[in-house]
Amino acid sequence: MKIAILSQNEALYSTRRLIEAGEERGHEMRVINYLRCYMNITSHRPSIVYNDKPLENFDAIIPRIGASKTFYGTAVVRQFEVMGVFSTNESQAISRSRDKLRCLQILAKDGIGLPVTGFAHDTQDIDGLIETVGGAPLVIKLLEGTQGIGVVLAETYQAAKSVIEAFRGLDANILVQEYIKEAKGADLRCFVIGGKVVAAMKRQGAEGEFRSNLHRGGKAEKIKLTPEERSTAIRAAKAMGLRVAGVDLLRSNHGPVVMEVNSSPGLEGIEKATEVDVAGKIIDYLDKNAVPGKHSDRIKY
Repeated sequence: MKIAILSQNEALYSTRRLIEAGEERGHEMRVINYLRCYMNITSHRPSIVYNDKPLENFDAIIPRIGASKTFYGTAVVRQFEVMGVFSTNESQAISRSRDKLRCLQILAKDGIGLPVTGFAHDTQDIDGLIETVGGAPLVIKLLEGTQGIGVVLAETYQAAKSVIEAFRGLDANILVQEYIKEAKGADLRCFVIGGKVVAAMKRQGAEGEFRSNLHRGGKAEKIKLTPEERSTAIRAAKAMGLRVAGVDLLRSNHGPVVMEVNSSPGLEGIEKATEVDVAGKIIDYLDKNAVPGKHSDRIKY
């Protein structure tokens, strides 16, 4: 097959591993910086131009779309779909998962476990918003934040009120969530491909840090999931319409709860912690499922 990886940086670990895995299996791999593409949107011969040449004859694409480039990145993915090219994740599913509020609303509609969550923009009833999630301590997030940026743990009521007031001053959309104290600064990253969990790791935040992001000093180790955790991860990815996803869970007193569903999960942490060839499993999924013009997204919200 001829496979394009939509990535801004060929040197990134995830991109390099996908290239290696594809070439090992005899495929022709090419990295396309999607921001440098432009599109010819026409009814009869839609095309994408890159480096002054049309991109043609690709059997599949693997989108690795940066969170801050979601709008243009998904437009390029959508154009490939219009051209009949199979994508590991479809444009609509990527957009859906990148909207944190929409993601939570979809998961809630499907009855998937979540932290108690409130959402506001310019509410005057800060006390009511705080009480919605059971009071302090609570986690406050900017809706547009990524990789732990714009996430604050407010340990007291007064701290929570001050942070919410500050975020309101930024004219920002705000999520407030119950703090899952029993998780003890750890979460589970479940890597789902084609409706199966192929690898899972536990990420433990650095001492004094409630966020478990590895680039913030967190550590990762291989973990065995419970049947309920495995089922929750699979259901969350399916609810988003994602064929390839990183589902982040917390272990709470009332079962596993989903924190995030990532449409472009990194490979470095999960491969090193579990020693699973996740990149190879993505390529194997394409081997079995990449059919030109095949689209499966039927989610209506």
